[in-house]
Amino acid sequence: MINYAVKQYQKNDYINWNAFIGQAKNATFLFHRDFMEYHNDRFEDFSLMIFEDDTLVAVLPANRVGVVVFSHQGLTYGGLVYSAKLNGEKVATILDAVLSFYKGKEIQSFYYNPIPLFYVSKGNAEMEFFMFKKGAFLDKKEMNLGINLAMPLTISKSKLKHFRKVEELDVELVEEQELESFWELVLEPRLLEKHNAKPVHTLQEITALKEKFPNNIRQFSAYYDGTIIAGITLFETETVVKSQYGATTKKGEALRALDFLFINLIQKYKSEGKLFFDMGIVNDDNDKGYHVGLLKQKEELGCSVYSQDFYKMKLI
Repeated sequence: MINYAVKQYQKNDYINWNAFIGQAKNATFLFHRDFMEYHNDRFEDFSLMIFEDDTLVAVLPANRVGVVVFSHQGLTYGGLVYSAKLNGEKVATILDAVLSFYKGKEIQSFYYNPIPLFYVSKGNAEMEFFMFKKGAFLDKKEMNLGINLAMPLTISKSKLKHFRKVEELDVELVEEQELESFWELVLEPRLLEKHNAKPVHTLQEITALKEKFPNNIRQFSAYYDGTIIAGITLFETETVVKSQYGATTKKGEALRALDFLFINLIQKYKSEGKLFFDMGIVNDDNDKGYHVGLLKQKEELGCSVYSQDFYKMKLI
């Protein structure tokens, strides 16, 4: 049996970590240290690096809160990131090594949030299976809405009817390099008004991230009479495009500008060969556990329901 060495990530591992992320089977730019560390003042990093002899074969983005480890609270998804050369049996052995390392650090619980399966065309469910066999349980399940762009689009007739009406108006679609207009004139005031909330990323944070990942973070906005009325911020990977933020002004809402933007972007990325359009979860704190209006809106744009699962494992 192969013995794997597990070590906690340190700052001097920056180059080695990022080089591995660049060629791993199931990595996205969210696991690059420049993305993970934009909010390092909020999270105590507890990421792991796993070696076979002297070769790095897997990493685990994670943070620690006392005696609990999460993978990772500051990311939309996490999970074990590993080389395509690893088979299922090796992943099982790596899990044993990781759990042994945690127990040695007196960690009592491990929360695991894997990357959604449609981000990884080669499959990526080994860890969930082996964790389940070792006593992990499903702690939370969310409905993640996504569009399989390899299939014919199924946008509702009502959405397409309004789309054609907006096409007749002088609405301009623009890809913007600056996010200030969308953040300050649309997103922040709309979230405050409707939900008394703020974006997860401040304008300064998202601007810095876009500067570091210009090909992965993109801003598309809709303008009417020279004024911004809607916008969508996208996180783009090699095969998947994710709607990270979407918002509209009251004028944009009246014109259905956000749907107009979404349909244009769905068609754009389908034509460019992307595999999935990820429109995120629809969770809510109500009795149903989901936002009825959001679910309906996204299904009418052609989304299907996929699972985003969250696991918990007690280590003592």
